[in-house]
Amino acid sequence: MNAYLFLIGLCVIVIISFFTNILGKKTKVPSVLLLIILGVGIQQLLHYFKMEPDYSQTLEILGIVGLIMIVLEAALDLELKREKWPIIWKSFTIATLSLAFTSVSISFIILLFIPELEFISAYVYALPLSILSSAIIIPSVSHLSEYNREFLIYESTFSDILGIMIFYMIIENLHVEGMRQLTLVISSNIFITLVISVILSYLLLYIIQSIRGKAKFFLFLAVLVLLYSVGKLFHLSSLIIILMFGLLLRNHTVLLFGRLKKWLSDSRVDSVFDQFKMITEETSFLVRTFFFVVFGISLPLTSLISWRVWSISLIFLVISYLVRYLLYFSVEQKNTMPQTWLAPRGLISILLFFAIPESLRINGFQKGILFVVIIVTNIIMGWALVLTGRKSSGRAENESTSSTQLEADGKVKEIPL
Repeated sequence: MNAYLFLIGLCVIVIISFFTNILGKKTKVPSVLLLIILGVGIQQLLHYFKMEPDYSQTLEILGIVGLIMIVLEAALDLELKREKWPIIWKSFTIATLSLAFTSVSISFIILLFIPELEFISAYVYALPLSILSSAIIIPSVSHLSEYNREFLIYESTFSDILGIMIFYMIIENLHVEGMRQLTLVISSNIFITLVISVILSYLLLYIIQSIRGKAKFFLFLAVLVLLYSVGKLFHLSSLIIILMFGLLLRNHTVLLFGRLKKWLSDSRVDSVFDQFKMITEETSFLVRTFFFVVFGISLPLTSLISWRVWSISLIFLVISYLVRYLLYFSVEQKNTMPQTWLAPRGLISILLFFAIPESLRINGFQKGILFVVIIVTNIIMGWALVLTGRKSSGRAENESTSSTQLEADGKVKEIPL
C-alpha cells in the first residue's frame, strides 16, 4: 500500500474515533461498538481489493502497550482516602467475588460444551469474558449520582487489575506441577515483585521530580515498558511495577512517610501527575482506537451465524448478570440499578483473549463468542444509561414543576383580598 494512503487511513480512523466518543456521550451508545463496526467495514473493503494483511504482530505489540497503559491509567484513577474507604472495600469485594464466581461458572459451561478440555484451559478462556472494562465504564457514567459513579469507577478498575494479574500468573506458571508448588512459586513471585516495585516506584518518582526538561512522560513510559519487559523475561508479575508506580504518583501524600516526605516535593509531584494523567489518557485513546478497529478487521463474520456461538454467549451473559445482581443485592443492599446492567466487556477481554498461549488454545472456542459478549454487554449498558437518563430528567422536570407551582401558590396567597 502507498505510504501516504496508509497515513491517510490512520488519520481518518483517529478522527472518526474522536467523533464516536462525542457521539457516544450524547447518545449513551459506547464508542467501542462503532469502532468495531468500522473495523468490520475496513475488513470488507480489504476483501474487495483482495488484500489479506497479517495483524498478529500488530496485535501483540498493541496488546503489550495497551496493558501497560490500561493498568497505569487505572492506577492513576484510584484515589486512596480515608473517607472513601466504604466505597473502596465494597467495590473491591464486588469486583473480586464477581470475577471469581463468573469466571468459575463460565469455565464449567465451557466444559459442558467441550468436555475433553482440562479445567485450566476453560478457565483461561473464561477469565477475559468476566472482566469489566474500566476504559468503557469510566467515561460513560458521568451523569450518574456521585456515589454510583465513584463506586463503578473503583469496581471496574479493581476488576481490570485483578483480572489481568490473575491471568498472567496462571499462564506464566503453567510449567509448575502440584498445587503446593504453584502456591509457593506465585506467592514468592508476588513478594519479590512487590519489593522491587516499591523500591523502583519511589526511586522513579524521586528522579522524575528532579528532571527539569519538559519531555518527561515518554522517557518514563520507555522506562516503565523496559522494566515490564525485563520483568517478563524473568517471569515476574511486571504489571505490579506499573500499578505501584501509578498508585504512588496518584496518592503520594498518603503513601509517603518518614524521610520520603522530605525527599519529594508535593507541588512537583502534583504537576508530574497532571502531565501523566493527560498524556496517559491520550495514549490510551490511540491504543484503544487501533485495537478495536484491528479486532473488527480480524473478526470472522461467518462465526456470527452459528447457533452454538449465540447459545454459549447468551448463557455466559445470563450467568454474568445474575452473579452481578446477587452481589449488589447482598453488599449494596437494594441499590442494584442501574449498576447491575453496567458491566461491559472491552479492550481487556480482547487483549487477554489474544494472549492465550498456544498450549491452551481451544479449537472449538470461536472468536465470535467474544464479539457477541462485547457487543451485547455494551448495548445493554447503553440501554440502561438511556433509561437512567430519562428517569433523571423526568425527576428534574417534576421537581422543577413542583417548585414553580409552589412559587405560584405563594404569590396567589400574597394577593390582598
